[in-house]
Parts: sequence; structure tokens; C-alpha cells
Amino acid sequence: MNDKKSYTGIDGFRFLAAFFIIAIHTSPLSSFSETGDFVLTRVFARVAVPFFFMTSGFFLISRYHYYPKKRRDFVKRTAFIYGISILIYLPVNIYNHYFEMDYLAPNFIKDIFFDGTFYHLWYLPASAIGAELAWFLVKKFDYKNAFTASFVLYLIGLFGDSYYGFSEQIAGLKGFYGLVFQISDYTRNGIFFAPVFFVMGGWFADNRRSSFFSKSWRGFLISFTLMIVEAFSLRHFGTQRHDSMYVCLIPCMYFLFQVILQFQGKRLVKIRTISLILYIIHPMMILGVRIFAKVVHLQKLLIENSFLHYLMVCLASMIVAFFVSYLHRNYLPKKKVYQSEKDRSYIELNLKNLEHNVKVLQRAMKPRCKLMAVVKTEAYGHGAYEVSIHLNKMGVRAFAVASVEEGIRLREYGIKGEILILGYTAVHRAADLRKYDLSQTLIDFDYASALNKQGITVNVHIKIDTGMHRLGIAVEDTAKVKKVFTMKNLNVSGIFTHLSCSDSRCTDDVLFTKGQLGHFYELLDELKRNGISIPRLHMQSSYGFLNYPDQICSFVRVGIALYGVKSSPMDDTVMKLDLRPVLSLKTRVILIRFVKKGEYVGYGRSFFAERDSRIAILPIGYGDGVPRNLSNGNGKVRIGGYLVPVIGRVCMDQLAVDITDTKDIMVGDTAVLIGDSAEDEISAPVIAESFGSISNELLCRMGARLPVVVK
Repeated sequence: MNDKKSYTGIDGFRFLAAFFIIAIHTSPLSSFSETGDFVLTRVFARVAVPFFFMTSGFFLISRYHYYPKKRRDFVKRTAFIYGISILIYLPVNIYNHYFEMDYLAPNFIKDIFFDGTFYHLWYLPASAIGAELAWFLVKKFDYKNAFTASFVLYLIGLFGDSYYGFSEQIAGLKGFYGLVFQISDYTRNGIFFAPVFFVMGGWFADNRRSSFFSKSWRGFLISFTLMIVEAFSLRHFGTQRHDSMYVCLIPCMYFLFQVILQFQGKRLVKIRTISLILYIIHPMMILGVRIFAKVVHLQKLLIENSFLHYLMVCLASMIVAFFVSYLHRNYLPKKKVYQSEKDRSYIELNLKNLEHNVKVLQRAMKPRCKLMAVVKTEAYGHGAYEVSIHLNKMGVRAFAVASVEEGIRLREYGIKGEILILGYTAVHRAADLRKYDLSQTLIDFDYASALNKQGITVNVHIKIDTGMHRLGIAVEDTAKVKKVFTMKNLNVSGIFTHLSCSDSRCTDDVLFTKGQLGHFYELLDELKRNGISIPRLHMQSSYGFLNYPDQICSFVRVGIALYGVKSSPMDDTVMKLDLRPVLSLKTRVILIRFVKKGEYVGYGRSFFAERDSRIAILPIGYGDGVPRNLSNGNGKVRIGGYLVPVIGRVCMDQLAVDITDTKDIMVGDTAVLIGDSAEDEISAPVIAESFGSISNELLCRMGARLPVVVK
């Protein structure tokens, strides 16, 4: 899914592409140079429609699926525009005796779904069909396989288009394309032509990276030059049944889109609407210019002079487009757009800090050790979707969750890589583990046996209980551990333990932790002596890594440290890394009340006004994860430059703060309950300690109903 960056280049090129489309249908250089017109209209201008497809894919298609409604809305909107366009050109079709053709019903169905009811309208059903196909391929496979499948479709279309001269020489292929052309007059349609460009657009959205402008330009110029050579070669040999599809069009669009993405700035919203209207209306303007030229007897000037004809059509189309756009903006009812996520209370994520933390942690890890991101409980309240997809885009390929439902949700988001379920999964859900390619923790030997008996091969990690006595096979039960490796339906891809007091630097706790590690390594040595190949190892969680960084392992399971906070403010660690908080908790002042001296506020009359007071009401409470223990002055909130106390009891949906000693606080002001600085007086560790808990619990409280907003 795409973020809210402003892509001026995309909007600007929409406008230019619309004029390329007009050029295709008017041949502006035909009365001057047939070769020049061929290059302009049959080569250069052929980038226009693929650009429109890629742009739609850029804002619509993503490997990370969270809002399938966007696709449905796109198809509905495209169908609506298509319906309006059909009505616009209905009089022309009636005049051209369209409805008097033989076999009207099958031909009409073919035109509706593939060819368009007017020659340029094919683009609209192609957009809807191409979007659906691309969405399916990207959701079903990764980008590499989705591109491969869509490119195969493109190749099939290619040999029914520019390369058809070769196909018709082969009886089998000629027969195949004969059947295709009974369904659609061209392979330039939503099945063969559009999907590859939608997939490419989606790939750019999910894999945006800085590139050298000059390199992109060079790539475009080289591929475009090769496309010219390809077009002239095919023209020379007479292979072109149509001329929309070239081999070099794919790399050409890849580099061109890179160039276009370099231009960022203010969105040109009006141009988007005008470009669409230009595309739809220009054939009508072609007819209008021709009729006008005949009426005023200027056919030689306005029709036979192809360039003037093109300019007149462009001018007429622009006048109509600007007029319709003006009516649309000023007179048609508009759907008001609100930033609803910030209406009430919300979690704000600083993904730059998340990126920073990942890089800092990875640099501190041993060679060949990888980060396993713990994203259970909505990524510790940060939002599993937002955090996980950002990590996946960064290259993180190992995740840990608490339940099979959390694992399935990550797969549905589009997360690739290993997903380890750290907790219990009912054995009868082995099919789900296999279907979604999830790795299951073996919580004890009997559980392993029961899971094996399901008869479904699943990936598992063996958990070893080295002294925490929560989950796992006891470290001394070597025979049972060895037995697990013989179970035919369990693919053992990992083995791990959990260090119960690795957060503590007390002497006894350090000795205990070292004992856990020692017992774990003894078990591994025993397995090796028995000829068992040791799978991937992991034993360090956040504090296990920060306090015992020298362990050699395959993964570090990073939870709270990934989000840039300590569990408690006074925690000391061996490694002192520059980790930065990712989350802040914000709300708004919705009401300011004046309370007279001697009056009360909130449930139980727990706040007594000892002076005339100004009280701000905030729409957030323990239903949003704010601890009730912060009632009656135990908690503080920052509004503007002021740190103000929570008064009365924290309610389920509201709380009150005393702003008597402040100035200029108004309804609508932002209030911060958890700050995004480690030194903040309202940082997560400080707040958690104030009510006798840890940051982990405080942050996990907030995953229920608060929306997540990316900063």
C-alpha cells in the first residue's frame, strides 16, 4: 500500500500522456513525415497507456494487503466512468449504425468487456480486468512470480500484436489466436496487456528506493532507442497486426517510471481530473473539429494539415476538460474528507526511528545472526500491520508471534519469510500451520507427539526448558529431544530456549542465566554426539542480547528493544545501544470546563477543587489502554509546552487534566500521553514504573481500538 508522499511527476506526466493519446488518434506529423509520425504515434506515444496502468498499480496494488476495499472501489469507479463514457458516445454509435450490425449481442458483449464500445474506451475495462488479475497474482505469489506470470501473458499478447506475423506462420498458433480474436479483436486488453504494468506499478510502490536520476534517464534512453529499432524492424518485416506491444516497452516503462518518481512535491489534483476528461472526450472533439472545418470550408487547413488538426483537437479537448473540471469542483456535491484517525485519540509511529533501531541492532549482532522481530500483541501495541510491513520492506525475514491467528494475519498482510508461533496452537490446526507456512513452537514432548500424529508435515522449533519452567521440553530429557528429530511429520528447523532473568545484572541472576546457557549448550553437544544436525539456534530476547551479546546464534528475538524503549527506566545493560522510541500516544482537547472552588470532578468525587479551576477533557481512557492507576495526579499529560496532571479517576473513555496554571490551551489542541523520547518525563518506561509495571505491559494495552498513524 502506498503512503502519502506527493508525486508531482506522476500528476504532471498524466497531463502529457493524455496528449500522447490524442496524438495516436490524430497522427499530427502524417502530412509532413510518415516516418516521424510513426516514431511519435506508434513508438513514443505507446508509453502513455502503460504509464496509466502503472500509476493505477502504484496507488492500488501491494504485496501487503490490508485494504482490499481499495481494489473494489477502483473497479467500481472505473465501471462508473466507463458507463458514463458509453452514454456520451451512444449518439455517435447510433449514427454509425452500431446497433444494426450482425450478431449484435455477442459483439456487444465482446466490446463491453474487451474492445470498448468506442475505439478508445477499451482502456477502461482493461484497467478493471488488469487490476483484478494483478491483485490476484501479487496476493497469491511474490512480486517475482507475479511479474513472471503477467509477463507470460504479455508475451502471449505480443505474438497476437506486433509479432503476429510470426504466429500466423505456425498453424497451431494461428488457430489459437483465431480463437482469441473471436473473444477480443486485439490482445491489447486487460488480460494480456494490462496486468504486467499493474504489477510493475505495485512493485515500485512497495520497493521505492533512491536511484540516480542520470542512471534512470540513461536506462530510459537506451531502452527507448532499442524500442525504436524493434518497431522499425517489425514494420520492415510486416509482422505487426497491431502496434501496441513491444518487448522493449517493459524496460522502457521501468526506467521511465523511475525518472517520473524523482519529481516530488505538491500534488496536482486538478490535473488528474483534467487528464481523465481529456482521454474520454478527445474523440468527440476530433469529430467536432472535422464538422467545424467542413462548415467553415477550412478542411485543407484544419484537417489536411495534420499538425494543425492535432492542435485544434487538443485545444478543443482542453477547453471542454477545464470546463467540466470546473463544474465538477464547484457544483457537484463532494464527499468531505476527514483525517478521521486523528479525530479522537491515536498512536503515532515514527518509522524512521524503527529503521534506526533495526540498523543499530543488526550492526551489534554477530556475523550470520539475523534479527527475528517479535510482533505479537499488535507489535507491542504499535500496530502489527504498520510495523511488520515496514520491517519486511527493510529486508527483515523472520518474525515471532504469540498465536496462529496472529501468524495468519501477517500472511494475509503479505509478509514473507519465517513466522514463528511462540505459544500454543491446537494440534488440530496443523493444516493451518501448513497452509500459511507457519513454524510452530513445540511446547513439550507430548504436544510434539500429538502434532506429529496429525499426519501433516509442519515446520517446528523445539523449545528447551532450561530453568524458566514455563514451556518446553526439559533440558535433561535428552532422549525426548532426540525422539522429536525422528518424527516424520515434524520438520525441525530451529531449537531455542528462553532466559528468565536476563534483564537483571544481579550476581545471582547472572549466574542463573549463565547456568541456563550452559545447560542448553550441553544438550546441543549431546545431540551432535548422536549424529543429529543442529538446526538454527536462538536463545536471546531483547535483554538476553543486550546483556549477553557474545552468544553465537542464528536469530536474536528482539521485542521491546526493537521499539526503542526499556522495560523499566532504571534497567542497566552491558551493551548500551542508541535505541529510539517508535511510539507516542496522542489525543485532543475536546472540552474545557470551568470548575468553581469547592466543586468536584469525576467518579466518586475524587477530585476536589481547592480553587477556581480550568479543566480540559481528553477523549481517552482505560478502554484505550491508559492505566487507571494514573488517576488523581499519578499521571501527567503534555499539552503544548505544559505538563499538566491527570485529575479525578481515569474513565473508560475519558480523562480530565488540570490546566488552571496554563495559558492559550484551546479545544482541538494535541495532548501527548506517551512521548517519543527516551528522556521524556512521560516516556513509556517512566509511566509504567509509576503504576508498578513495565513498558511491555503498558504498550500492549493499547492495541484494541486506537488507530495507528504514521508520522
